[in-house]
Amino acid sequence: MAVTGWLESVRTAEKTALLQDGRRKVHYLFPDGKEMAEEYDEKTGELLVRKWRVKSALGALGQWQIEVGEPALPGTGSLGSEFIKEDNANPIFMRKDTKMSFQWRIRNLPYPKDVYSVCVDQKERCIVVRTTNKKYYKKFSIPDLDRYQLPLDESSLSFAHANCTLIISYQKPKEVLAAESELQKELKKVKPAHSSDGDCKTQ
Repeated sequence: MAVTGWLESVRTAEKTALLQDGRRKVHYLFPDGKEMAEEYDEKTGELLVRKWRVKSALGALGQWQIEVGEPALPGTGSLGSEFIKEDNANPIFMRKDTKMSFQWRIRNLPYPKDVYSVCVDQKERCIVVRTTNKKYYKKFSIPDLDRYQLPLDESSLSFAHANCTLIISYQKPKEVLAAESELQKELKKVKPAHSSDGDCKTQ
């Protein structure tokens, strides 16, 4: 079964862990050269960050692609701050899961709740967000369900709107909850290093 397959690939990956700033940071190196880095709240076990990095055909390391957590701010230094000021009214899309749900937040969407439509596109295996005023449109997948090869269920989807933020929730299937529980058991076997100076392999 696909759930077992993904768990097995996580088990066989080379893992290093670090405790830093109240977070448990875990770095995975898979046999195919892919890297995954996760950060968990040390007290609650909640997933705060998940990002991926793959090597190019020439073997160079690519940029980290964020799957869960705050998106990286564009640019650095004074130029970067100018860009941030310029773009801070644009919608900002990020994923921040809870224990029981996958959850996405789209900030800077000021329209009332009845303007939004959020639905599952079964053919493309993604969630589609659109507005009746045609001001916003976005499609995104749930990589976890793809990894576990589980179907998308419209009845698991819900959304709310508050403070110019659209919050989309998808209830985690029982197979995912069970797999996440197994993964936590697996991660407890990885002996973490302690760091106070920010020297972390995943950065």
